[in-house]
Amino acid sequence: MELYLIRHGIAEEQQAGIKDEERQLTKEGRQKTEKVAQRLVKLGLQFDLIVTSPLVRARQTAEILVEVGLSSQMEESNHLAPNGHISSWLDYWLRPKNFAPNTQLAVVGHEPCLSNWAEILLWGEVKGGLVLKKAGMIGVKLPESGEPVGRSQMFWLTPPRYLL
Repeated sequence: MELYLIRHGIAEEQQAGIKDEERQLTKEGRQKTEKVAQRLVKLGLQFDLIVTSPLVRARQTAEILVEVGLSSQMEESNHLAPNGHISSWLDYWLRPKNFAPNTQLAVVGHEPCLSNWAEILLWGEVKGGLVLKKAGMIGVKLPESGEPVGRSQMFWLTPPRYLL
């Protein structure tokens, strides 16, 4: 399985009166995310499913990915909310789905969770070496069988500026 970890686009700053989970993409965030998504389409990417955090900014990012044609299917997972744990996501969401080996799955979420998740899949621990920019993407190939933690391979790390 190819797992694409995608950080949400540029969102409103945290401020009094707006709950963190309700922060939306800014106009610039929408525009950049749409340009990145269109570039991914031109590169021939197609996701079997996009799974998103339930927070507004992540859901809006996932909706843009669907609108440009990167996938026709989108689901929410509470495991992708900030401070979600990869072990919970693997145990209660990914493993029970029993996806085919050639599945291309996009996950839209937040930092530092997504970088940490990538590091755990690659090295079995968080090392603090990967940084995922807003609207950026990390691609990780999970092994066909067995435990993915510490046994996966990174094949893509792209800051959005390289796709604009």
